[in-house]
Amino acid sequence: MKPGKALIITAAVTATACAALSAGMASMTVHGKRQTLEEALAWQKNKYDTSWYDPLEKENYMIEGYEGYTLHVQLCRCPAGSDRYVILSHGYTDNHYGCLKYMKLYLDAGFNCIIYDLRGHGENAPAPCTYSILESKDLHALIEDTRSRYGKDILLGLHGESLGAATTVAALGLDQDLAFAVADCGFCEITNVLKVGLKAMHLPGFLLAPASLAARLLYGYSFTKMRPIDALPENHVPILFIHGVEDTFIVPDNSRKMQAATAGDAELCLIPEAGHAESVLVNPKLYREAVFAFLEKTVGL
Repeated sequence: MKPGKALIITAAVTATACAALSAGMASMTVHGKRQTLEEALAWQKNKYDTSWYDPLEKENYMIEGYEGYTLHVQLCRCPAGSDRYVILSHGYTDNHYGCLKYMKLYLDAGFNCIIYDLRGHGENAPAPCTYSILESKDLHALIEDTRSRYGKDILLGLHGESLGAATTVAALGLDQDLAFAVADCGFCEITNVLKVGLKAMHLPGFLLAPASLAARLLYGYSFTKMRPIDALPENHVPILFIHGVEDTFIVPDNSRKMQAATAGDAELCLIPEAGHAESVLVNPKLYREAVFAFLEKTVGL
């Protein structure tokens, strides 16, 4: 075989392999294995006391999210009665049960709690994750439904963990009529998280660009567009960022950057010795104090 022809074949094989690897990376990133409701609830019960959840007065319903996508929602009423509401958004691969570890805090603060399954999670129909793009539009639809359902004059805030935090932040670009937002271990842009993942798997960083292109071709959105931080330069909703100091998956610098980018009031609470999505479990006292102080400052308790 002539050297020129061998070179062409080698280049073609390499390009094909790179394209296949990029498509595989894109697919794996947006279609990660989701927990079932049973798995998620069992995990919660194994980590902390959830006995307070069962006796709550609940209302299960479905709403129409962005472009008609159906979201499964649950309202848990504050036993003391209240016209205050908070919508809690869970993390990637989890479902609405993942919000229980934050719910008790808000119930004690006098809030009705609305938990739901994010797009492609829980009881919802399968769908690729767009890392805050479509998820924030779904959350915006839920915000509007909440006002329509429970009253336009209710006090309404948001709380999110990881993907739910990114969704919460991005939703601020769609709705500023909110009392507060709490974003726990969210990413400012998904690309920096994917770079950490590539490094952990000992894969070259240059794969991110073709994988992002593959995501746009296959699912309609490139990774480079998944940037919740872009909602913050015009944001004036008070926001509390919380992050575990030992988070090596979505590193704390994500929250630092988002705090710096926020136009309005923004606070940052770093929880020592906490890894990803562990802050409320590692130091529940500090977590509660931080959230209660923030709520007292923003809406009063």
